[in-house]
Amino acid sequence: MAITTSLKLDPETRERLQQLAAARDRKPHYLMREAIRQYIDREEQRERTRQAALAAWHEFQANGLHASSDEADAWLARLEAGEDVDPPECHG
Repeated sequence: MAITTSLKLDPETRERLQQLAAARDRKPHYLMREAIRQYIDREEQRERTRQAALAAWHEFQANGLHASSDEADAWLARLEAGEDVDPPECHG
């Protein structure tokens, strides 16, 4: 079930939205829904990345295990070259 929500736009933004909707042969409502969906998708991914980084940081603080940037760079270079290699071992 869809819930109606009002959204106040300044005149310039509203005009830009209407022009884009006309150019795309879409209704402004469709463009607003799509923009909000894309924004939420992007921000949810950013939050998942942030949470994963925090978890990795806490794990590092707890055990001190890590791979150096040189080790990670070498591993990534091999992956980029098409090799199927495991990530570097973590060490203290």
